[in-house]
Amino acid sequence: MIAYLFLFLSAFGAATLLPLQSESVLTGLLVLSENSVVLLILVATVGNVLGSCLNWWLGSKLEDYKNKRWFPVSGKQLMKAQTMYAKYGSSILLLSWVPIIGDPITLVSGVLKEKFIKFLSIVTCAKLLRYVFIYLLYLGIF
Repeated sequence: MIAYLFLFLSAFGAATLLPLQSESVLTGLLVLSENSVVLLILVATVGNVLGSCLNWWLGSKLEDYKNKRWFPVSGKQLMKAQTMYAKYGSSILLLSWVPIIGDPITLVSGVLKEKFIKFLSIVTCAKLLRYVFIYLLYLGIF
């Protein structure tokens, strides 16, 4: 049970701008082979998606918080993500799993008032596919 909680927390934090790595935690737990693969992937996905939902919510409240010292996105990161989002639309959320750019993209989707259900659907697919891909890498399929 502790392993699942640790994975959830690392996946949640990794979806925010905290410097955490859920991929390495998932791989380590796969190596131990003591846990259900399906449950590991599900826990990692749920944690990572919820972290992205936090970003979306922060983005939707950006005007209230953007000048706070603790706010996790620089003006430069935010501008880059807004430009990409404007160019590609909500399909850019398929890159929400990509390190460095994924977190600002989820934040910007909130800034731009992306419909939450659309956001949730796209981000969940992207995050789930990433963790499945990691599992397939672990198996040596790729």
